[in-house]
Amino acid sequence: MFFIVPEFYARIPVVLTIPSKTAIIFVMFRRFGPWYRSIWRGILRFLQWFAPGIGVKRWFLVLLAGVTLIGTGLAIYLLDVYRNAPDTWWLPVASILSLRFLSRTLRVVIFAVLGFGLIGLGIWGLNHSLLVPFLRPGKRLVDQLADYRRRERGPRIVVIGGGHGIATVLRGLREHTNNLTAVVSVADDGGSSGELRRSLGILPPGDIRNCLAALSDDEALLTQLFQYRFGEDSGLGGHSFGNLFISALTDITGSFEKAIAESGRALSVHGQVLPSTLHDIKLVADVQLQDARTEVRVEGESQIPRTAGRIRRVWLEPDNASAYPPVIQAVLAADMIIIGPGSLYTSLLANLLVRDLLQAIQSSRALKIFVSNVATQPGETDLYTSGDHIRSLEEQVGSELVDVIICNSWYDAAFGNGVQWVRTDEALERDPRLYLSDLADHHQPEHHDAVKLAQVLMDIYNERTGPVVQE
Repeated sequence: MFFIVPEFYARIPVVLTIPSKTAIIFVMFRRFGPWYRSIWRGILRFLQWFAPGIGVKRWFLVLLAGVTLIGTGLAIYLLDVYRNAPDTWWLPVASILSLRFLSRTLRVVIFAVLGFGLIGLGIWGLNHSLLVPFLRPGKRLVDQLADYRRRERGPRIVVIGGGHGIATVLRGLREHTNNLTAVVSVADDGGSSGELRRSLGILPPGDIRNCLAALSDDEALLTQLFQYRFGEDSGLGGHSFGNLFISALTDITGSFEKAIAESGRALSVHGQVLPSTLHDIKLVADVQLQDARTEVRVEGESQIPRTAGRIRRVWLEPDNASAYPPVIQAVLAADMIIIGPGSLYTSLLANLLVRDLLQAIQSSRALKIFVSNVATQPGETDLYTSGDHIRSLEEQVGSELVDVIICNSWYDAAFGNGVQWVRTDEALERDPRLYLSDLADHHQPEHHDAVKLAQVLMDIYNERTGPVVQE
């Protein structure tokens, strides 16, 4: 049987050698297919609100129960009026509107579909009207809600470090959990932070500023704003905006810790950034000079890397500075504690040498991970291997501090200015705690890739803390 496609579909008739019914269905689908697909996509988008973990279903059921009770009461009243009212002109109209000419089952289905459709439309419209000021452009509300609920249930993670390293870890982990605590050192005495510390008598805000920007929802803009540095000839002495912002809040709120908390609220930070201690501490090091016969004492975090030689040990003055209590609480409640990446002596050990903090880490039942740097730091870890990093750390704070040692395994790039790859050595390769992976940012190989590092950390956490699978 032959069939001619109608002119509304094709101007030139085409002869099809298929059954006429099949051809009609084919033509109608081609013509109305986009309309059907749009309806189906709308239904699927609505059903996404009932996905597990979003926390909407329970409230939808409460809303449905309320509407059902109201509808039941209204139906009882209308039924009573309908049965007891005298013959009037509106009775036939009410009969038609109640679809009495259809079977009872079909009427239930029709009214249920209409009811659910109106409830869904009302919920969507109400949510859109209330939340549109807070929506991210280009991302649907249901997706944002599902992502927030997922991260809200994420593990409690404490990251200890400083500089750009800790910001990189936070930037990657914030996509997996909102329960993040960054612990940073307050021993910095160089640059803008050091100048504000000396002139205003506040703790250095530099590393805290980096962490707040990394945890902010709008990091792209806030990083530029917080990292913006005024010129030397501007009258602001090369200070960054973020440092001045935190300094001003310290004066307004009356304390450094309140200034950090208020900064986090202002920047919509998910998580918290805490100083390891509120004491005015100073980092001191014994450095063996290049002739290997002379050892000098260097005071000040900014001066240690500038002294040519090998750092033998570091300590804090005063050495009895107590840890900030919320830091202890976060460490003891953590599911995972991450040490590094960051400057070995001037960031990591500057935190771990706070005695209360170190004791809390040792007592915590959390999974403890050390992340080795991918590149050496001139003046501080020249020629160091990953094994040198972990051995130097544990020589100062005790052995077996961490459960896992993560090292980079990708070295396909060249550095300049005395910077080299931090590679593993034979001793570390025999350590069962070692975990190797490609962690370097291939565009900036001296830094970790935030996404890859965060994924490795979460994989290790899930593997170590997940259910035991028996073969």
